Amino acid sequence: MTTLVSDDGDGAARQRRVQRGLSRLLVRDIRSLRRLIRPQQLEASVPDWIEAVRALVAQYGNASATAAADFYDAERVAAAVTGRFTVPLLGPPPDAQVDNSLRWATKDLWPRDADDPATTDAQKLPLDQRLDAAEKKAEGVVEKLVLDQGRGTIRTAVQQDRLAIGYARAAALGACAFCKLMAARGATYKDLDAAGRAANQSFVGDDSVIKFHDWCHCQPVPIFRGQRFELSDHAREWERLYKQHAEGHSGSQLSRFRRALAEHDSNPLPGSL
Repeated sequence: MTTLVSDDGDGAARQRRVQRGLSRLLVRDIRSLRRLIRPQQLEASVPDWIEAVRALVAQYGNASATAAADFYDAERVAAAVTGRFTVPLLGPPPDAQVDNSLRWATKDLWPRDADDPATTDAQKLPLDQRLDAAEKKAEGVVEKLVLDQGRGTIRTAVQQDRLAIGYARAAALGACAFCKLMAARGATYKDLDAAGRAANQSFVGDDSVIKFHDWCHCQPVPIFRGQRFELSDHAREWERLYKQHAEGHSGSQLSRFRRALAEHDSNPLPGSL
């Protein structure tokens, strides 16, 4: 018997809460490491800080992947599919990726001559303000690295599980315009056979619904054989707004969709209050 799965199911909501809880603890621990940065010895202390943050990424990334595997297993049980499957945990990102992300976050810390045309406005600010900005950027990129490990675990499981047919994006009501647009696209299937004859090729392997940004808390929801995906009421409303106000306007769909959300969506966009 065909069962329904949606982007606002209890499992998806619980998974978002678990991952947000990990994010709060992660940010707390990142802030505790700021003491490692000695303002008068940036060149000597920032590398030590990066090494310590890298260890947090590994620790919390493993927790994120484990929680994602538990979520996938629970969704598989709820789908009543048969056959055993062990979710492969996605490993941590390469050290170079973590280091590059943190160097980007801290790039404005280094003092430059104010008369140098290459000096940015951010680099002209007092050091304490530059430290605050660097910490905020670091929190965003590190959170993404950690949550991506969980999200990647689900995506990999879908690809390897013969009884999984695809995934969809579950976005919170207060998500940004990009996330709401990606969620409104519905299910992405791992192959044409899983998509079915009536599905357009664009519904297969479409990575757009699985792209994430800093501070994004969206989660992928697996779909299994015998299940039919159905957009939630709020995601269906986002789909309607997109089709009515943005579809067909090449190069400006997202900005048009953002304006439509600001005018018609009952859930405020981030930063709109």
